[in-house]
Amino acid sequence: MATLRRLREVPRHLLVCEKSNFGHDKSRHRHLVETHYHNYRVSFLIPECGILSKELKNLVMETGPYYFVKNLPLHELITHEFINTFVKKGSCYALTYHTNIDEDNTVALLPNGKLILSLDKDTYEETGLQGRPSQYSGRKIMKFIVSIDLMDLSLNLDSKKYERVSWSFKEKKPLKFDFLLAWHHTGAEESRMMSYFASYGIQERQPRVALSTASELQCPVLRSGELGGAPEAACSAPELLDWLGAVFSNAQLRARWWQKLICVQSLGS
Repeated sequence: MATLRRLREVPRHLLVCEKSNFGHDKSRHRHLVETHYHNYRVSFLIPECGILSKELKNLVMETGPYYFVKNLPLHELITHEFINTFVKKGSCYALTYHTNIDEDNTVALLPNGKLILSLDKDTYEETGLQGRPSQYSGRKIMKFIVSIDLMDLSLNLDSKKYERVSWSFKEKKPLKFDFLLAWHHTGAEESRMMSYFASYGIQERQPRVALSTASELQCPVLRSGELGGAPEAACSAPELLDWLGAVFSNAQLRARWWQKLICVQSLGS
């Protein structure tokens, strides 16, 4: 029963609500998205909008390509050339593809240069690297987190630390993954991702942009001064977030719970 209770518990989370405008110079929309690494999708719900605003359209069009690399050895992400070419010049992202973080070994490279490995107990012990138990493991520790600072690692490639990591990835426990990669660089230099990983059959992919119109959609009221909600007047911020998730999932909003949130007239298309 204790195990079931832990599985039902929601991990610690923080819901931040901000009111802004894409046209404002100090708008934090871009910052919030860019600092929430590895977003799968960004969704917008714009009431009474027949045509996308210029600011939003430009934001969507600025989204660059990403790349898919199959069976990429993990040691390729710690080489001096890779760090100097991609990690130190711009923002480089990498994430293992088709891996479940709660079951499989997964790897992520953050744009701040941190390489993070989430490993099962056996793999962790075989790598010989130092890490810490995952905070989501429960009483019986089955997952471990290894964090490697590539910026720090690249300062001295002759150090014992670099030699140990390189030996682990190349010889002791060679790991290969399918990766999704993205590189947002500064300056006019063309992206070198395609040529750099050409021997691994790298593929360039483009983000998919989908636009749909929701006609006669009833929307809850959220008041900036009452984010906790008000009976018969406004919903709470978490309730609005749940409602948005249902809308973007094309769920049928017919349940009695949803109807209690509806406080205003239907929104036009």
